Parts: sequence; structure tokens; C-alpha cells
Amino acid sequence: MRIRAKTIVLGVLALLLVVVLGGITAIGWQVVLGPRARPVKDVKFEATDARLARGKYLVEGPMHCFECHTDHDMTTPTYPTIESKKGAGWVLPIPELNNPSSKNITSDKETGLGNWTDDEIARAIREGIRKDGTALFPIMPYVEFSKLDDEDLASIVVYIRTLPAISHEVPKRNLPFPLEYIVKTIPRPITTPQPSHPAATPAERGEYMVTLAGCAGCHTPAKQGQPLPGMAFAGGGLFNDPGQGGKAVFSMNITPDPSGIAHYDEALLKQTLRTGEVSGRLLNHIMPFESFKNMTDADISDIFAYLKTVTPVKHRISNTDPPTPCPLCKQSHGLGELNAAAK
Repeated sequence: MRIRAKTIVLGVLALLLVVVLGGITAIGWQVVLGPRARPVKDVKFEATDARLARGKYLVEGPMHCFECHTDHDMTTPTYPTIESKKGAGWVLPIPELNNPSSKNITSDKETGLGNWTDDEIARAIREGIRKDGTALFPIMPYVEFSKLDDEDLASIVVYIRTLPAISHEVPKRNLPFPLEYIVKTIPRPITTPQPSHPAATPAERGEYMVTLAGCAGCHTPAKQGQPLPGMAFAGGGLFNDPGQGGKAVFSMNITPDPSGIAHYDEALLKQTLRTGEVSGRLLNHIMPFESFKNMTDADISDIFAYLKTVTPVKHRISNTDPPTPCPLCKQSHGLGELNAAAK
């Protein structure tokens, strides 16, 4: 009996080991070994006037970096960033993620990026790896930023280096289980040169801007963090508005379908991104209009050209009508009952 009991125990332990190893293999060995990360290089990006201007434009315009890396005044409907805290980091009001903090990206040596090298900053932006080799949580959109070409990346680093130092320590990240392990599997090293993006047509230029702005990530419904197939840009991204007690807010359909922005022209898109309003109606400023208003007319025109090329999806959404179950995105939002289930 003792031999049999010992055999059973060993068998159970062996089975448990196989299950654990199988689970780790399925998810990725990075959960144990840490994220994939390339060694940083000893490089220094030359600070030119052109790079400084381009970096400032990208950071304060389409990439809207300060929307996450700066505290906000949540007492007003537009949620403006606080200028005196520009770039000093922010505790993001996302309770379901235990309120993660954005990094202080000012030049402060103790709490910011003052002791980071240029390539350490570049690696964090485009590959999601901190100075210490750990993985960033992809609410910092390094997956989208991985599309940055080398020159734009250098320009961004040059501009960030000019931010005045602000001493501000942000809390350590404490993601709910098992996210702290899953984030280790996401970063991918970039080891080859990234040339300038295609820019022969307005739609090609617009696609690059849309990617850097993260439009798809916000305007596409997702399940367990994965975008729903066939629903790109169709609206239904769920947010909880911290200025309204965590009220559920859904992103709008921005495909060229009548339920989306088929009625938009370039002028209306420019007005919307400049003011955060449509026909005098204030839109929810979870969308970073404060930064998007800094984009040039040419870039907004290119964005409009690209959005006209995306596949139209009939998906009606409202944040003012009572929420009803939507068979298309499997959520409850205004006008949900008017949407037909995908075949």
C-alpha cells in the first residue's frame, strides 16, 4: 500500500508538472524568464531643430503622450491636463486594473528619465521594455508605437529630453492576477532599421497617423483584450468615465457606414478634432481632443482619406439612449437593440 500510495503521489506530481509546463509553454516562457528584450545600444540622437519640432508635434499632437503622462483636472467636462505637472506621470483612474501609473517622463534624475539613455527611452517607447528590462503594460501603446520609423522615434526622444525636471514619484504597478505575468509575453524586440513609412498617397500617410493615434484600439470593441473580428473602427470600445462616477462610455463608430461617419466631410472632422464638439454638442473628453487639436490640417485630411478606405460596419451606438443588449458586439449600449447579429 505504501508503494502504491507513493506511486500515485509521484504520478500526480508528474501530471501537475506536465500541466504547469504545458500552460507556461502555451502562454510563453517569458512569464518565467522575463520579456524578450534586446540589449540597449550606446547611441545619442543628435538634437536638431527639425527633430525637436517633429518630436514636439508627435508627442503633443497625434500620439497625445501627455494625456496619460500628466495629471488632469477632472472637475471640468473637458478634463484638461495640468500644465504645471506636464509629463510628471499620473495615476490613471482605471479601478479594474488597480489604477496603474504612467511614468514620469520629465528629465528628473530621481523619479523621471534623467538617468535613462536615449536608446533606453527609445526601447521603452517602441518595444515596451523599461530601463530595468521589465515589461511595460500595453496601456502604454508600444504595440502601435512599434510602427514608428527610426527618424520619428529619434525626434520624440530629442523632444522628451527637453522637458523640465519635475520630482514626482508614481506608485509601483500592481496589476490584477494574472496580468502581471501576461504582460511579460507581449514585448517584441526591434532589431532591424525601420525606414520611413509609406507616404505616396493621403491614405497611406493617414494610416500612419491613425496608427500612432491609437484610433483602432479605442474605436474597436474587444473581448478579453482581443479586438472582435470584422469590427475594426466600428465603435464599442468600453471606457468608464472617471468624471461621471465611472459611468460606462462607448467609443463611436468611425467607419464610413451611415451608422458611423458617412455624413462627415473633412471640414467636420477638423472641427470635431479641434473643438471636441459636433454641432455644438460636447463629446466625451476621454477622447484626447486637447492633443488632437494640435494636428495640422494636412494630417487630418490624410486621416480622413484613410478612414474612407476602411470597411464599413453597421453598428449603431449611443451614449445618451438607454443601454440595450447589442448582438453584434455582445455588450449593452445605447441603440444596441437596433444592431443585427453578425452572420
